[in-house]
Amino acid sequence: MGTVNQKEIAQFAKDSSHWWDEDGPFKPLHRLNPVRLSYIKEQICDAWSLDRQSLKPFKGISILDIGCGGGLVCEPMARLGAEVTGVDADQNAVSVAEEHARLSGLDIQYKATSTDVMVKSKEKFDVVLALEIVEHVDDVDKFVHDCVDLCKSTGIIIFSTLNRTPKSFLLGKVAAEYILRWVPAGTHDWKKFLKPSELAKAIRQAGGEVISTEGMVFDPVRAEFKRSANDLAVNYFIAVRKI
Repeated sequence: MGTVNQKEIAQFAKDSSHWWDEDGPFKPLHRLNPVRLSYIKEQICDAWSLDRQSLKPFKGISILDIGCGGGLVCEPMARLGAEVTGVDADQNAVSVAEEHARLSGLDIQYKATSTDVMVKSKEKFDVVLALEIVEHVDDVDKFVHDCVDLCKSTGIIIFSTLNRTPKSFLLGKVAAEYILRWVPAGTHDWKKFLKPSELAKAIRQAGGEVISTEGMVFDPVRAEFKRSANDLAVNYFIAVRKI
């Protein structure tokens, strides 16, 4: 059984041309991005003792972004000096990402593929990112195993996803899709959201060790997302070291 859910791919593919529209169907990801980038940069800098103040601290580090979409994370990683590969099962999204990178003058390798295929190549990366994707795949255990397998023995894997709680149902599903209309209806299946303990178990079984867990919350006063050390009720990050 593979990890790609064709129904999920079709759901995103219909809006692929709008990946870089900050007020379009991917608006929540644009709002999340500063927080995601902050956490990712911190984890990578800490793992390799890099200078966070450097303009290109990731020079020489290879990063694989799984489910890269239009390249919202790939491009900042490339600007920080990383050798970036972005993969997505949606060919439309990959085409958009390639064109945007070209117009931005960034050297990023994009592939329309999945982890099912990537693991067969035996290619390994220093950092593997799986952001807002694990809740959309079939066979979570295999997907997590693929993520760990694609990481070098000295590397780290970073997941970000949605918790399965009453609060996430109200905010991540009902409010986001039907009240605020941040994302198209049907974008998420709450039953596929993962509790941190469930994702951590899959990580351990795949040969990884959790080194950091952190929440991400929405501040209605500032109308922006921010990191939270304790509140994992809706969105959360898990950083992993391969063991």
